[in-house]
Amino acid sequence: MKRLALIVAALLCSLQAAAQSWPAKPVRIVVPLGAGGFADVPARILAPQLGAQLNGAFVVENRPGAGSTIGADFVAKSEPDGYTWLFTATPHVISAWLYKSLKYDSLASFAPVARVAAGPYVLVVHPDLGASSVAELIAAAKAAPGKIDYASSGNGSAQHLVTALFADAAGIELNHVPYKGSGQAMQDVLGGRVKVHFAGVPNVINHVRAGKLKALGVTTTQRWPDLPEVPAIAEAGVAGFEATLWLCMLAPAGTPDAIVQRVSAALDKAMQDPEVLKQLRVAGISPSYLGPQAFGAFMRSEHERWGRVVKQTGATIN
Repeated sequence: MKRLALIVAALLCSLQAAAQSWPAKPVRIVVPLGAGGFADVPARILAPQLGAQLNGAFVVENRPGAGSTIGADFVAKSEPDGYTWLFTATPHVISAWLYKSLKYDSLASFAPVARVAAGPYVLVVHPDLGASSVAELIAAAKAAPGKIDYASSGNGSAQHLVTALFADAAGIELNHVPYKGSGQAMQDVLGGRVKVHFAGVPNVINHVRAGKLKALGVTTTQRWPDLPEVPAIAEAGVAGFEATLWLCMLAPAGTPDAIVQRVSAALDKAMQDPEVLKQLRVAGISPSYLGPQAFGAFMRSEHERWGRVVKQTGATIN
């Protein structure tokens, strides 16, 4: 027993020493979604802030694909030494309900670090569709069941599920056109090749203001400050509809808690900096910080909630 106690004490001392000397080399922040998307932009805004606060180099690396599961799997299997982190979004907790062969657990394989933002998806359509409201889109879809295409960033992505939930709630049928990332999806929506899309505010706000896309509704229960003229979808006729898009930082399970706490505190501090807030605001990001414990509870509740959505809509990976 005494020998075991000595081993545990030595291990704790080793972990504390590692935490104190961290970071001693570049730190990788893996974004499992496409470059220029909702997760990528804030990750690149926050990375240099983390570097400045924590005296190290924080580098963003995109590993998109398979509804964010490729990048998540990479991080889950990385050494829990504080040098690999996952900056991801809502799809993270959806994956387990859609991909039955995942080699990681969306909850158990990761240590919650922080929720950094939360906000709505925006339902946008190309002007050529001729729909100027949620009601007009629903009417058009009912007149041509399965004939109106919608874009998502991939099978099993949050956009896929949100649109499936919307179609189910509105009693309509839309045709799913999956892409390999939000950037490719947006290109075809802007080009009018696909007419309907749910996306984060940062991805569409400039296109809406420029008149290239029409915003019909937001998925929060209240209107969003950056798009005050756009109604909530629940307000526009689809009663009770709600879907929140959030961003977070995760670490491989087993990452020293001292390092997790340092990164979480640094994120909180960064998002209180006026210049960072300005950059995030321009990008359409609304900071909404939760620390490790609170975010862990939130993530578990979202995991269960999206599980119910998958079962309710019957959404599957094609």
